Amino acid sequence: MMTAQQPESTILSGVDMNEVLIHAARLGDTAVIAELLDRKIDVDARDSKGYTPLIIACYNNHYDAAKLLLDAGADVNAQDTGGNTALMGVAFKGYLDIGKLLIERGADLNLQHGNRGTALMFAAMFGRNDLLRLLLEKGADHTLTDTRGLSASDLAAQQGNEEGIRILEKM
Repeated sequence: MMTAQQPESTILSGVDMNEVLIHAARLGDTAVIAELLDRKIDVDARDSKGYTPLIIACYNNHYDAAKLLLDAGADVNAQDTGGNTALMGVAFKGYLDIGKLLIERGADLNLQHGNRGTALMFAAMFGRNDLLRLLLEKGADHTLTDTRGLSASDLAAQQGNEEGIRILEKM
């Protein structure tokens, strides 16, 4: 049985601190994230799917955690094993504030994942029209196509996103 007197190294032996950081990002636990970063845990640690703490925090709508990770030097353009970025996850989910943060911190608007999809395509496909507007205003390329040859406009049409189609037609 462990006692409060045992040294930390004994209590935490066998614990993967990278996994703890990723779990804290999933929960948006900024206190734990800050503590781990103070201990020099890799801010861009990856899980088995290649997700970084930033990708996880953004996907789970944890603005403060995302900001903390970015402030600590997290790679805003890190891609998981499928090529997805934090910005793509935010465009899929529709988190405008985090999208603005990522763009302010230098997110590449035109990175393409394994099927050549982009954040703009996710926003168009899933009706995240506030993000669609933001991405276009900031310079996202609406002419890019995925591996099937479909553009953001095509994907908006496929999903019946009439407002998205109108937004993209203005380009």
